[in-house]
Amino acid sequence: MPGALIEYVGHATTIVGMDGTRLITDPLLRNRVAHLRRTSPVDARALGDLDAVLISHLHYDHLDLPSLRRLGVDVPVVCPRGAGLMLKRRQPRRRVVEVSVGDEIVLGSLRVLAVDADHAAGRLPWGAKVQPLGYVVRGSRSVYFAGDTDVFDGMRTIGPVDVALLPIWGWGPALGPGHMDPTRAAASLRLLEPAVAIPIHWGTYYPLHAGLRGAPSFVSEPAAAFVREAAAAAPGVEIRVLAPGEATTV
Repeated sequence: MPGALIEYVGHATTIVGMDGTRLITDPLLRNRVAHLRRTSPVDARALGDLDAVLISHLHYDHLDLPSLRRLGVDVPVVCPRGAGLMLKRRQPRRRVVEVSVGDEIVLGSLRVLAVDADHAAGRLPWGAKVQPLGYVVRGSRSVYFAGDTDVFDGMRTIGPVDVALLPIWGWGPALGPGHMDPTRAAASLRLLEPAVAIPIHWGTYYPLHAGLRGAPSFVSEPAAAFVREAAAAAPGVEIRVLAPGEATTV
């Protein structure tokens, strides 16, 4: 059976290549984003031949308009219902498809199901408030992209899946509500029952002031902590840690 090629571009940006279709999630591709610095540049070669973009929610580190422009307006965007008007105003030539929890669409050879997420809605300071989403991509494999979320009981209805792309941290030394740290991400494995879990949303950005003496410890430590916590919480799940720019076939 053909496998899925998963590339961790960085932060919540992944590329899921499966059955001849390539999807990119929450593209954040800039070396500098406001006060944040990227640990390593994006390899532009990974950004070609994309069939669609999946946007999980409207926060600036997940819906980044300059990064969308870098991909080109010919790549359609799938986004939570209520976000389309803003996107069309800013990028009127782009095809935008809005979805809600429970909607399933076909992208190339793949079926994509929009699922729930437990995260804050809205785009500050005055943007629309829309329901954050995760996505389950199904072809020869099933891949769950969690977007940004805390653990919630409804994860039981999402799994089991072949691959879970799980956020485990962020870009700073602490996390606010609506996020998973390594311990909570490990707990989600018992609900999702993936065969393989790949941590995302870590190791990519940090504030400029925190990196005056090199990349801070919170850039690297969350992945190691997730491996430890997952071994205790769900020892049957294979954990594959990818640094930004690395890929694996599942």
